[in-house]
Amino acid sequence: MDLAHILAFTVFPYMCLATFVLGHSYRYITDRYHWNARSSEFLEKRSLFAGSVIFHWGIILTFFGHAGGMLVPQRYFDLVGIDDQAHLAIAHWSGLAVGIAAFVGIVLLLWRRLTHPRVRAVSTINDTITVFGLLFVITTGLFNVLFGDHNVLYTVAPWIRGIVTFTPDAALMQGVPISFQLHVTAAWALLAFSPFSRLVHIWSAPVFYLFRRRVLFRRHVAPARATPDARRI
Repeated sequence: MDLAHILAFTVFPYMCLATFVLGHSYRYITDRYHWNARSSEFLEKRSLFAGSVIFHWGIILTFFGHAGGMLVPQRYFDLVGIDDQAHLAIAHWSGLAVGIAAFVGIVLLLWRRLTHPRVRAVSTINDTITVFGLLFVITTGLFNVLFGDHNVLYTVAPWIRGIVTFTPDAALMQGVPISFQLHVTAAWALLAFSPFSRLVHIWSAPVFYLFRRRVLFRRHVAPARATPDARRI
């Protein structure tokens, strides 16, 4: 195992995680007025709706799928009767569904940003990098689902758990296909870039809206005003 491999699969992930945590914290403290998604909905709404809804559902379900599949060891799935082959089958078909949704959504959003004159006029280099970064991560992930023939349950998954638990083992990533290595490396890089982009709005998801107290609206009927004829009577 050479130095480049150790840097890529031990040092680099922690650099990205540190940038993610410190960058988001610093920006929240110093730049709250720009803590948003910088939505261009008021410029064009019709095509945004389709792309945004499909993309967000796809990427959110992809996140939870990765969290459940990668962070939970296989031995816990074995306890409920899901062996490694069944686990891989579930991951394959569910990953294919949500991956296609995320891919279609991000392509629609990119097409809108590049072709709609008003949206393109307000787009920044940062916005373009963000969209292309998401596209690359999603594309490599979908490629692995469609064409990658590799058991990640005993290589990539324990490596990620080792990163999270501060017991990294870069040797687990030896022999992993290059497409999987590109996918995870790009994902780490996107996490590191997120504090400097519109992706900060991931922390502004309206989760508490589901649990807020109800707002009561009472109808107020104004008393009828007397007509001139009624006043004379």
